[in-house]
Formats: sequence, C-alpha cells, structure tokens
Amino acid sequence: MADEPLVLGIETSCDETGVGIVRGTTLLADAVASSVDDHARFGGVVPEIASRAHLEAMVPTIERALKDAGVSARDLDGIAVTAGPGLAGALLVGVAAAKAYAYALGKPLYGVNHLASHICVDQLEHGKLPEPTMALLVSGGHSSLLLAPDITSDVRPLGSTIDDAAGEAFDKIARVLDLGFPGGPVIDRLAKEGDPAAIAFPRGLTGSRDPAYDFSFSGLKTAVARWIEAKRAAGEEVPVRDVAASFQEAVVDVLTRKAVRACRDEGVDHLMIGGGVAANSRLRALAQERCERAGIRLRVPRPKLCTDNGAMVAALGAEMVARNRPASDLELSADSSLPVTDPHVPGAGTGDHGHGDGHGHEHSHDHDHVHEISKKNLYS
Repeated sequence: MADEPLVLGIETSCDETGVGIVRGTTLLADAVASSVDDHARFGGVVPEIASRAHLEAMVPTIERALKDAGVSARDLDGIAVTAGPGLAGALLVGVAAAKAYAYALGKPLYGVNHLASHICVDQLEHGKLPEPTMALLVSGGHSSLLLAPDITSDVRPLGSTIDDAAGEAFDKIARVLDLGFPGGPVIDRLAKEGDPAAIAFPRGLTGSRDPAYDFSFSGLKTAVARWIEAKRAAGEEVPVRDVAASFQEAVVDVLTRKAVRACRDEGVDHLMIGGGVAANSRLRALAQERCERAGIRLRVPRPKLCTDNGAMVAALGAEMVARNRPASDLELSADSSLPVTDPHVPGAGTGDHGHGDGHGHEHSHDHDHVHEISKKNLYS
C-alpha cells in the first residue's frame, strides 16, 4: 500500500467543495463543504453563490482532508482536480486552487473529467474496475450510458439525455409539489409510503423506433406537473406520496431497463451506477433485481460516494499516476463542456509533469521568492 500513489483530489463542479485523499484504491479522507442551504431558497443552484462558497471553503477543506488522512501536503504524489464539465465559475475556483498547490509543492497536476471520476470512485468501494466497464451515470446534470474500456484514456458515450436529466426532473417535480430543494431525497422518502402503480406516468423514449440508449425526462416532468395541476384545479387533494412513488418508478424503470439492455448488447457482465441519483433507494433496488435476472453484476458505491465529492477526483488522479498518464500543464483551464471522451486533460509537454513550458524545458523555481513563501505556508 505504501508504494501506491497518494493523490489529493479537488471537486468544485457545482455546489459542493469536495477534497479527497486516496492512496491507490484506498480512501484516506473525504472532506466536503456544501453550500446547498444557500441555494435552497432559490429552488436551484445559483452559480455566483456556488463560486463564492468554493472560495471561502477551499483552504479549510483541504486542511481538514490532510488532517483526516494523517498526511502532509509534501507527501502527496499528485494533485487532481475536476477540469469539467460543470459550472464555469465554480470549476475555475477548483482549478486555480489545484494549480497553486501543484506549483508551490512541485507536484504533478491532473485535470480530470467529472463524469469519468464518478465511474472511477467505485474502485474505492469494490476494488479495481473491470475492463470494459458499463456505467450508468445519473445526476442533476447528467443521465448517461458510458462504456469504459480504460477509465484513464478510453470512455465511450452510448447514450445520454436529450433534455432534462433525471436529477433535474426530480428537483422540478419536488418544486411543483412544494417539497423544497434538493428534490431527490424527499421524493425518495415519500415514495416509500406511496403506490408506484397508482398513476400511469409515461416512459420516455422506450418505443421500438426510439434511440436505444438515450433518455428523455422532459415529457414525464410535464405529464406529472399537468396531472397535479388538474387535481388542484378540480379542488381535489393531491396524493403526494402516490405521485412521488409513481413518478420515481417511471424514472428508474427507464434508467434500469436501458442500462441492462446496453450490457446485453455490448456483452458486458458488469454494470456500475454512479452520480447523485444513484443514492436513490428504488433505483438501487430495481437495478439489483434486473441485473440478477440478467446475470449482470451490479456495482454501486455507497450513497456518500455517489454525490459530488473530492474522493472520486482523487481516485481517478491516482489511477492516472499508477498508469503513468501525462500530467496537465499549469496552463490548465476549466472547461464547462469537457466531453466525457476526454477522461483527463494532458499537458502539451514531454513528461514534465506540468512544470515545463510545453516544449520539454523545465522551469526552475530555486530562486523564486514567492514560491518559497508559498511552500512555507502550505507546509505549516
């Protein structure tokens, strides 16, 4: 274990400041500072508020993670950070912080993909990923089916949402039902007391001529909202628990059906589910049921690792180090629309670990007074 790479990961793609530290596939620390309460009164994430919250939380969260892991910043073998996709301003805070720490510590920098990180985090729960891995990623911004022959260099999109993501639909229906934000956890809780067969809500893109692996939840969202509006217009009480259960069943039915089909079609006997919605209890139960019937092994991380966190970024960073993937340049930029086909953003140099000029020339910091001050502050 001592020979495995020790990597710190920073995640700031949305409203949570996550800092994780892993050694190989072992999780040492997972510190999170969430600004979700600051967004609740707006019914969704406000980018400017998220960015400011990241600025305030960054250094304390990194210090907490180092303390929890029982390691010094000097012990690290690399710094990994979410370079995209996500909210541009939020990403910039994380990338700037990672670049500062990498520069001051003289450590390699790895700008990694948020979605690939959600897949790689399962290594902290269930060991090395099989190759290839079929992954269903479900969150507030993404609903995707991905085939990953190599999580560090080869991730292939099979299908994705063409409109609302599943988590986004949960939030919008919760808003219609006056359940607050975020909507996923409260709908999951109420659905346990409702009848999932009470209301026949539609299953989007499940016809014989529809794309096999794409998702659409906008029509479902509209159907549920209109059903609720009709009840209220008629002066009738809305059966909130039955609505929650029936809506949730429509979502997880489509997600699991398409994921199992993709595994069968591609000849893959493993399915990994990640992203914030992977914490949903009904999604986990139905996926387990359908995977068992199909002879597919299901891998789902514990709920805390499904939501955005720094541990997933550190996990992918550690895998990059272990497989000798090229580090990123210190000119690394945040990319709010970074495609999942780019698991990480390598540097332009020739193995200079982000400290060259892009032409294989090393930059010396021996006489850089600012650099020495930065080192002192980070080590203290």
